[in-house]
Amino acid sequence: MRVFIELAYDGTNYHGWQRQPEAITVQQVLEEALEKLCGDKCPVLGCGRTDSGVHASYFVAHADFPVAVNARFDSLEQLAFKLNGILNDDVAVFSIQEVDDKAHARFDALERSYTYWIHTEKDPFLAGLSARVFGGLDVDAMQEAADKLVFNGDFAAFCKTGSDVKTTICDVRMVEITRLGHRIKIVIEADRYLRNMVRAIVGTLTQVGKGKMTQDQFKDVIASCDRSQAGKSAPACGLYLARVDYSEETFTPIALPKEH
Repeated sequence: MRVFIELAYDGTNYHGWQRQPEAITVQQVLEEALEKLCGDKCPVLGCGRTDSGVHASYFVAHADFPVAVNARFDSLEQLAFKLNGILNDDVAVFSIQEVDDKAHARFDALERSYTYWIHTEKDPFLAGLSARVFGGLDVDAMQEAADKLVFNGDFAAFCKTGSDVKTTICDVRMVEITRLGHRIKIVIEADRYLRNMVRAIVGTLTQVGKGKMTQDQFKDVIASCDRSQAGKSAPACGLYLARVDYSEETFTPIALPKEH
């Protein structure tokens, strides 16, 4: 039985989503909890990868449950409840739903949305959950630059050097920047992302917001397809995977992505 698992996690204490040989990851703790409950190994595959320290306010993974699950639990809702009882407080499962046996959490995703949070004043309640930027930021200038990112084309300038990818072509469909008091919210929607892409974009937009990069220079960075021309990557703590979209035939979400 193939299922989709809707979940969220605070990535502060994890070395990303994907299993690693000598570091704790979200995938590992979820698989270990499922094995404990189901009595058998239960590999999960995520809708994407998040780097060390990056969060997910909404994430989808799929797994193939052993037949024994039906005997152990009255329903998938009961399994989700018990799973939450085992998992640490920084990982939460919203729902588990049966899907077609060919449904794929990663390859069937049509669009993903990331949110990046910045705060410009000291705030003890945002430490580790938002990136502190010292000094003011010109949000209007940042949005003007961000509009230049909305196209289907080469985003190599924002791809981590040495990444093993077949193509650096992405379809970025929206970049929206909003000021909320001393907080700034950056939302990016695209069909796919390159490694470190969102953090590299945010780091470069921050240069524009500080007046250290002009609109023309930002445009030149995109055209260069050269990572060394873009700004430094923004800190991991401000980044959240916030939404993953599928066709109605593949999966109908129960949980609504939460705002953080």
